[in-house]
Amino acid sequence: MSHSRKKRIADIFVAVFIIIAAVMFLMPTVLTIANSFMTSTEISANYGSMFGNMTEDKKTFISENVNLKFIPDKVTFAQYKAVLILNSDYLLKFWNSVILTVPITVFQILLAVLTSYGFSRYPNKFKSIIFFAYIILMIMPYQVTLVPNFLVADKLTLFKLHFENSALTVEKFNLLGTRWAIILPAIFSPFSIFLLTKVMRRIPVSYVEAAKLDGAGELQILTKIYVPLCKSALVSIAMLVFIDYWNMVEQPLVMMNDSDMHPLSVFLSQINTSDVGLAFAVGTVYMVPTILMFLYGEDYLVEGIAYSGGIKG
Repeated sequence: MSHSRKKRIADIFVAVFIIIAAVMFLMPTVLTIANSFMTSTEISANYGSMFGNMTEDKKTFISENVNLKFIPDKVTFAQYKAVLILNSDYLLKFWNSVILTVPITVFQILLAVLTSYGFSRYPNKFKSIIFFAYIILMIMPYQVTLVPNFLVADKLTLFKLHFENSALTVEKFNLLGTRWAIILPAIFSPFSIFLLTKVMRRIPVSYVEAAKLDGAGELQILTKIYVPLCKSALVSIAMLVFIDYWNMVEQPLVMMNDSDMHPLSVFLSQINTSDVGLAFAVGTVYMVPTILMFLYGEDYLVEGIAYSGGIKG
């Protein structure tokens, strides 16, 4: 057998494997979207035996077949009407997710740009020790740091200024139980700083020297050289940070007692067997921001991961 034929056969096997893997990864998403347009009766007929077993104290083997359907017998928008119009709780939790995730992503990236610039432009032994500490913190699962964050938030007090009867008053409030208990620790996460520092260290020093000869200051070097050359990495990191905190569950449950402030991800983790149809619709709505973000930044994400921020000629 010739070398070209062996290569062609190998390529076919690789292509088949990739197609099978893609179908397996996409199947849960496609099923969620398809089932969100099914009636409650059809969902119960297809999955009733599976979810009925979840309500029992003693789990038993499901003897009946579970029917996975990709095309509804009857398309209905009743569940979306219930989620988006009839019940405002789901939209409230959706906007809770936005209010938590967007500030975390924006300010974490801004802090990472400034910190990574300092690590990459002016390295020394002291900064190397700090960067090593960042690595240690990054490899720790967030469940480990959740208890220290809880204790700090419980002891930390902030001040809020507001006008009352035409007079400026200062009101104290405890950080625990507020959105700040989640946002502030997340802003200082070492994940973005670690990745962006590794990317900025790849930028040739000659670029900076040429800019200095033209009279550029530190701010111009950062905004005109470092940030544009790290654009793909910044978009990739922003997407990863957004998706990570968009799907958070433990932090809101631990840091906030008020369920009205919980994000939509908490609701999805507490699905009731009687609300399976609504859960499919809510899950579909919940996926929209991440899907749109991926479609917009797919090229940046692939480039940022593949080249790790390296400069292409």
